[in-house]
Amino acid sequence: MMREMATRYGRRGLGFLWVVGEPLMFCFGVIVMWIFIRHHNGHGLAVAPFVMTGYMCLLLLRHSISFSISAVGSNLGLLYHRALGPLHFYLARCILELAGATAAFIVVYLTLILFRQVDVPHDWLLLYFGWFLMWIMATGTGFIFSGLATRFEVMERIVPLLSYAMIPLSGVFFMVDWLPENVRERYLLVPYPNAIEMIRAGVFGEFVPTHFNVAYATATAFLLLLIGLVLVKNAEGYIDVE
Repeated sequence: MMREMATRYGRRGLGFLWVVGEPLMFCFGVIVMWIFIRHHNGHGLAVAPFVMTGYMCLLLLRHSISFSISAVGSNLGLLYHRALGPLHFYLARCILELAGATAAFIVVYLTLILFRQVDVPHDWLLLYFGWFLMWIMATGTGFIFSGLATRFEVMERIVPLLSYAMIPLSGVFFMVDWLPENVRERYLLVPYPNAIEMIRAGVFGEFVPTHFNVAYATATAFLLLLIGLVLVKNAEGYIDVE
């Protein structure tokens, strides 16, 4: 864990500044741009919390995937230690990603509160649980892609494309309520929008209509994680330590 922290954030932790700075710059950039257009979008939704919740979830998903893909390759030398296995690298990275992304979310949220761009959450429990499920989904997806990439080299080139393709599927840049009614139910079969809508429901409260299924989101989140763990464990035989 300490090695991963030093690798990702640097010995002095300066890399964490970018983890916080990237979403902050994005949020403020969109807010400033929106000031010249109008203060609310066409759906009467405040821009800052909408952008913040979507972009932080997107970063969590993409970082979980990218760091899982490189988990073993960056630590091959450590496999000579009998006490360590590939699963240790994955677990260290996913826990570190949760800690880093959560800390960044808190800093971004507090900064936007300071500038009076967002209000305090209306439902803390829903916000926390939605964020937790988003992490489980992101971790499971990262493990699945990594397990497949270990078996099939072509997956390493396909994963970045899949990551971009997942942006519209995740629902980070629009609300489910904006979709036609006959599309919503089918769209919510995708796990990620359920977690993101839970986070937004926790932030906005009942004033903004949200759509999600807690039971389905929980079940699919842990199903993704289980599939990912199985693929990662079974892929150990394909790892060449030489």
